[in-house]
Amino acid sequence: MLRPTLVSLLRPGVVSLNRPKVVNLTGASTIHQNWPETGLSLMHKLWQIVAQHQLQHNGINVWVYEGNDTMFCGVALSEPPAAACGLECKAIELQRYILYKHVGPYEKIRERCMAAQDIFRQRGLQTRYPYLEVYGHWTDDASKLETELIWCLQ
Repeated sequence: MLRPTLVSLLRPGVVSLNRPKVVNLTGASTIHQNWPETGLSLMHKLWQIVAQHQLQHNGINVWVYEGNDTMFCGVALSEPPAAACGLECKAIELQRYILYKHVGPYEKIRERCMAAQDIFRQRGLQTRYPYLEVYGHWTDDASKLETELIWCLQ
């Protein structure tokens, strides 16, 4: 069995390693107990508040894995929310990163991440927090789900 290379693993979704990007999000964070359960719980909280306050958004869920076992889940809003709504605002600056677009079931994301990290280590690339998962619009066909996986590089 052939081991995938960085290029074959990350095709067709590779984006520049050096194109700076800022992601502005509004959401909620917590110390995680279990990544998937924590993310789903935070998303539930986020969308309840978004609906309650009728906040205009882009509909794209973003999970941000930060150091110290902290997880942030957010969405881009059209305008900053009132402080009283209970959501946090966060700007994430990505100077050097690799972005891979995963197409397929969410259950395969962890497998893809582990394979990519092995390849990064083989190539001498060191990642750091934050790591982001940007979930595209929902479809009932799991084979067409799109998720951008973004690793920050040191």
